[in-house]
Amino acid sequence: MPTAETLNKDRGNIFWRISKKFQFAAEKIIPDAFVFCIVLAILTFLLGWIFTKSTFLNMVQYWYDGFWTQSAFAFQMTIMVVVCATFAKAPSVRKGLDKLAGIAKTPKGCMAVMMIFGYVASFINWAFCTVCTPILAMRMAKNMKGLHFPMMVAAGYTTMILGQCMGPSATVYAMVAGKGHQFENIIGVLPQNLTTYNPMNVILWFILAIVVMIVSIMTVPPKNEIVEFHGNIADADIQLEEPEEMTPAERMNSSRIIMYVVGVIGIVYAVMSFATKGFLGSLDLNFMIFLFITLNCFAYNTPRKFIAALKDSMSLSTDVMIQFPFYGAIMGMMTMSGFGQIVIDGMSHIATQATMPLVTYISACILNLFIPSQGGQIIVQGPIILPLGKSLGCYMPDILNAFVYGDEATNLLQPLYLIPALAVVNVPLKKVWGYCAYIFVIMFVITCIGLRVLPGLV
Repeated sequence: MPTAETLNKDRGNIFWRISKKFQFAAEKIIPDAFVFCIVLAILTFLLGWIFTKSTFLNMVQYWYDGFWTQSAFAFQMTIMVVVCATFAKAPSVRKGLDKLAGIAKTPKGCMAVMMIFGYVASFINWAFCTVCTPILAMRMAKNMKGLHFPMMVAAGYTTMILGQCMGPSATVYAMVAGKGHQFENIIGVLPQNLTTYNPMNVILWFILAIVVMIVSIMTVPPKNEIVEFHGNIADADIQLEEPEEMTPAERMNSSRIIMYVVGVIGIVYAVMSFATKGFLGSLDLNFMIFLFITLNCFAYNTPRKFIAALKDSMSLSTDVMIQFPFYGAIMGMMTMSGFGQIVIDGMSHIATQATMPLVTYISACILNLFIPSQGGQIIVQGPIILPLGKSLGCYMPDILNAFVYGDEATNLLQPLYLIPALAVVNVPLKKVWGYCAYIFVIMFVITCIGLRVLPGLV
């Protein structure tokens, strides 16, 4: 007869049992990412129609107008997914990733190495972290048995979210550090040593980063419940037929010189950018895409190989390409109907000087479900929370920090930025969403306590 200890071992530890409740619910109620997006769009339409003065036809117009606001971003993320995935499956890159993946010798060690890599990568650039962390997890899963892959993807994605809370590339931190920003008359110019790296933010960030890493490492399923990675995306070697006749055209198609010339030009520009803007100042989304294209010129050293590899990765961009416009529609309806302002106004009425950071955080969490863009969200929320915070005598960097944490937290629940990570490793949303929700709840509780206690202590 099995003992209680044996039964508990078969069920996994307490971390796993808690996470499993979230994932079980996700398996039952979370549809594919596209359907999730459509449901959220319809919900936003109804909320704007019911709770604002907008008519049905107004909401239709807002849907259409917002639909195209994310076109440039959709293209950027689409090509980012394709060029990163293409680079990751180059034979030379696979060898490098395998060496990094081979540092850890146990499943828990793999989780720790991947999350440390994710935190470092997120400080460099959020898009780089979003795409490259699941790729590293995929290589680890290929090299080591016993890794629960959905939890690896969720934990890696969390490092990107947390990285934005103390990374210099976060939109709001970068915006308020420059002269002429739209809130300068309210808060002035706030350099990043007062916002990104103020004591309250640094302490809260390290608490969250350490706790999330420990929880992710300790969330270990029993052997019979491990879901391993079984795909072969990063192992797909491109097979090309040799041309029947080496004509001048075919010589150009197979020319290494052409690719190396393009690659060298890319390197020269990168050096110029680092020299004039600095390393971190150069790393915007366009630069990261350009850099990966440059690297691919050397990884696939002929035009034929390069294009064939891109075509092989193109299917990964489908979800990104079609869903981002719908999220644009959601943001458009939320903003143009005025429903976003109603949410923030309602929360702001209960704020005091002591509770304002917490109120800002919770309201930002709610609003981010519908406006998952930090730049777009601050346009809606900033004109309300910043004057209110100033009138209450709050320390304004704390209000901005609380806003950024709220803006990032519910990215674990609504999957806009998770879509590229899932696309790269070909994992359905419902396989990962429950673990993201599990981490969100832990982060939410810690952040609420931190924002209520720390501003009065540091």
